[in-house]
Amino acid sequence: MNQIQYLIINALAVIVGIVVHESAHALAAYALGDSTARSRGRVSLNPLNHIDPFGTILLPLLMILAGGPVFAFAKPVPVYLGNLKHPKRDEVIVALAGPASNILLAAVFALLLRALMPAASSGVVSLAVANLVMQLCVTSIVVNLSLAFFNLIPLPPLDGSSVLVLFLKGQALQSYYRLQQYAMPILIVVLYLLPMVLHIDIVGIYFDYTVYPLANLLLDFAMA
Repeated sequence: MNQIQYLIINALAVIVGIVVHESAHALAAYALGDSTARSRGRVSLNPLNHIDPFGTILLPLLMILAGGPVFAFAKPVPVYLGNLKHPKRDEVIVALAGPASNILLAAVFALLLRALMPAASSGVVSLAVANLVMQLCVTSIVVNLSLAFFNLIPLPPLDGSSVLVLFLKGQALQSYYRLQQYAMPILIVVLYLLPMVLHIDIVGIYFDYTVYPLANLLLDFAMA
């Protein structure tokens, strides 16, 4: 596979994963009483309704070319907690809807890959086409699991922060809110500076116990 094909496949996987992720947030909010995101067209699989030109396209492409971890983001989904039926509980459900949708999408690509294997081996589709589609499936499995578990990291603006807040009270909660203003620098340090300077890849270690075992499980299922 040449570099252009590699970039296109990765870009497609990232865009699809992010679009599904954001749509899931919006759909969950609508189901729980807040129609704000739906009224703004965010319950949609149209990428134009979700993508941020820099965060969804340019930034991940630059990171792919740099060979480091890939970080991408879309336009924030507007959710007004006051409209939710049970604000504290429902905020967590809305937050978890995004990662859950990516895990489900990874499973869908595993099923597609499993269905494609007999067609590829029997010559129903050309080997070149089969290889491209299979590579897209494999990449999409890893990308979606990466999006899911990365977003579960309890740092704002990631979804895991909404889950963590549910369990914090008093001074611990106030300290966490103060930490939020440093979230982006912390992410940059964790993603890049620690691996480059101290050779400590915290996210890589985290993925070794989450993303990659589950990806291998799905791939074993698809190849069986």
